[in-house]
Amino acid sequence: MRVYFDNAATTALDPEVIKEMYKVMEGQFGNPSSIHAHGREVRTLIERSRKTIAGLLHTSPAEIFFTSGGTEADNTAIRCGIVDHKITHAITTKLEHHAVVHTLQAMEKAGVIKLSFVDVDCKGNVDYDHLETLLKNNDRSFVSLMHANNELGTLTDIERVGNICEAYNALYHSDTVQTVGHYKHDLSKLKLHFMVCAAHKLHGPKGVGFLHINNKVKINPMIYGGAQERNMRGGTENVYGIAGLAKALEMAYADMDAHQQQIQALKSYMKAQLEQNIPGVQFNGETDPAKSLYTVLNVSFPEMEMADMLLFNLDIAGISASGGSACSSGTDIGSHVLTAIDANPNRPSVRFSFSKYNTRDEVDYTVAKLRELCAVVI
Repeated sequence: MRVYFDNAATTALDPEVIKEMYKVMEGQFGNPSSIHAHGREVRTLIERSRKTIAGLLHTSPAEIFFTSGGTEADNTAIRCGIVDHKITHAITTKLEHHAVVHTLQAMEKAGVIKLSFVDVDCKGNVDYDHLETLLKNNDRSFVSLMHANNELGTLTDIERVGNICEAYNALYHSDTVQTVGHYKHDLSKLKLHFMVCAAHKLHGPKGVGFLHINNKVKINPMIYGGAQERNMRGGTENVYGIAGLAKALEMAYADMDAHQQQIQALKSYMKAQLEQNIPGVQFNGETDPAKSLYTVLNVSFPEMEMADMLLFNLDIAGISASGGSACSSGTDIGSHVLTAIDANPNRPSVRFSFSKYNTRDEVDYTVAKLRELCAVVI
């Protein structure tokens, strides 16, 4: 049996998305910057896709800029937002994706900013009072706090953060890669200046995403070249990817409530089965459904010999998942997220992440294999 429980890393392409992309590949090959009929046809497709996405997010098409994915979108928002607005102080957490943390640390190393980290608790929850204190004690700041942690699944209240940032005239960027297409975002109400999307997290293609830039904020491009994306991102657009992204997001919104119920039920079922079958099992991050991403379950297993072989043995059993452990020293290569919440470095952790394609039979198979493995290696 082959089981795929690594959907937070990437998801399978939906067959309807493949059909949409193939239709474009087969019949619409013009360069969208060309003024002739072939080019205009493809330009129309891009703008129609942009309008679809903007409509779902309750924003203007003029605020959606296509990118190569979440990392480029994060980098553009952070680097250009900070430099172009002459901001010298940034705030984030030690739980952020490396696309955010490494970018901010590089800017601090270069002397562009001073970087502050918001406190988080043992489940990865942001200390909102500490965030406000940091904003009070510094001039206008750039705040980057993700909507849902990609390893733990813990959710941040981005509406609350937006209100706090507005009170202190801070720019707010949120890495929403794990939640676009899984939760509804109303950008007409959220006080976000930047948010991002990667299509491959919602059954769309790899290599394409978008950056939302609130029309109240003006930044310069990070990538120069042609006049594509209204002079905001040089380079010929990934037309097939853009078409696939729009289709994937449209389908995600159409079936969002049903898929959320289905996947949350599967996650709850797996949590219960692990508790019944593996003594000493624990969970990293929030498990309260109201505070946790319904697609992610981070499991902390009892201390064991050869803990680093757990993922390998799961792979041998046909189960794809991801994880690791907290760093036990400054030289260890481990999870910076688990280290930041003071997880026990001697307990191996596995992130199981689910999609609409997973089943209870797959959960039962995985739990049975984990029970075998834990019995063998403990």
